[in-house]
Amino acid sequence: MSYNLDQFIADCRTILTREPGPAGREQVRVRLEQLLANPDFVQRTCGDDAPQGLKVLYEDRELGFQILAHVNDKARKSPPHDHGASWAIYGQAIKYTDMIEWEREDDGADAGHAKLRPAKKYRLNPGHAGIYEDGKIHSIDYPDKSRFIRVTGANLDKIDRVRFDLKTGAVHRMTPQQAT
Repeated sequence: MSYNLDQFIADCRTILTREPGPAGREQVRVRLEQLLANPDFVQRTCGDDAPQGLKVLYEDRELGFQILAHVNDKARKSPPHDHGASWAIYGQAIKYTDMIEWEREDDGADAGHAKLRPAKKYRLNPGHAGIYEDGKIHSIDYPDKSRFIRVTGANLDKIDRVRFDLKTGAVHRMTPQQAT
């Protein structure tokens, strides 16, 4: 029997209860790759017949983490952004997502302005997952019909997050589900 969403949820709860830090998140990332190896899960959750848009698959009331399906119809390139005080694990289901991790070149003293530089670039292909720890600045770029599963440490609509304008250096507070 293939690894399924219910098993993944149970594993996430066990792992994150025991080890809520980076080591536990790495274990969740590995389990997400295991879930993405289940073709029935991918087809049902992210296939052509799956509802378009963002869908919350699970939210843990006790630990606060969420599992979300991003079933994208159109291509999108996000501005650099963070997930505030939350971590995120992106797992590619269909097509690919190009990821850029950014670092600040300034000292961060001006909350309304930042100078960024790309620190790492890579592509998530189907079956692969990557982690962004708390506050890590990143951007994503994906083609039409790209689909991924994202696990976050918190409901991102309920925490402060920011996005960065590369041309002006302006730092803007994000609205719910913006740049995800």
